Amino acid sequence: MLHCALAAGIGLALSVASANAAVPCGSGSFQAWLDDFKTEAASKGISQATITASLNGVTLDQSVLSRDHSQKVFDQTFEQFSGRMVPPRLARGANMLKRYGSVLSRIEETYGVPGEVLVAIWGLETDYGVNIGKFPTLRSLATLAYDCRRSEMFRGELLDALRIIDRGDLTPAEMRGAWAGEIGQTQFMPSNYMKYAVDFDANGRRDLLRSPPDVLASTANLLASYGWQRGKDWQPGSPNFAVLQQWNKSDVYIRTVAYFATQLTHAP
Repeated sequence: MLHCALAAGIGLALSVASANAAVPCGSGSFQAWLDDFKTEAASKGISQATITASLNGVTLDQSVLSRDHSQKVFDQTFEQFSGRMVPPRLARGANMLKRYGSVLSRIEETYGVPGEVLVAIWGLETDYGVNIGKFPTLRSLATLAYDCRRSEMFRGELLDALRIIDRGDLTPAEMRGAWAGEIGQTQFMPSNYMKYAVDFDANGRRDLLRSPPDVLASTANLLASYGWQRGKDWQPGSPNFAVLQQWNKSDVYIRTVAYFATQLTHAP
């Protein structure tokens, strides 16, 4: 009888586990999926206070799904893209090199990445922090995690966004950016924010929204982790160009970064 009771208990536990299995992407209501995700987040060690503050009241964003499902192939040539993007940003980029000269020197000493490369990325990504995006990051990530196109990837990104909040770098309200969940002045996905963001201004927070020293050092840290070679060139065909290609898979975009950085080295 004891063995039968044990078997019955195991059977009951299995049925409960099965009933509590993750709600599949795109099935049922968004709220049911979100409630299930909250349980998973708690099981991964994220505090209940963060889960509540970050996810209560979050709704599906149809505009994010529309953008994700209608992405167009990037079809501009290097000449078209660089001609549109670099000249309007060159003078300000040169000013940023001077303004943050001492910080950039310390960053290059620490990570090996020259200031010209970092300022070029900074300018192309968000106009030096002017256009970081206005989409609520948690809503965007929850929407994309619920959708089945890249559900697992964005589920992981949403967990990392909660971890960023949990460790005190940003509040849920501060977490706004691009429609696909990129955050900060050089547009880090939350997983890269968790791995590579550094507190270079030593104020106790890794703040990629407001602190240029943190933004630039974190970008350098990411490139260094990809294998940036100190003191070497970044032109197409070089090992450092291959590192830049891990930042963005678009050849036209990365050639523009390299061109912009080279233009900055000659800026007055």
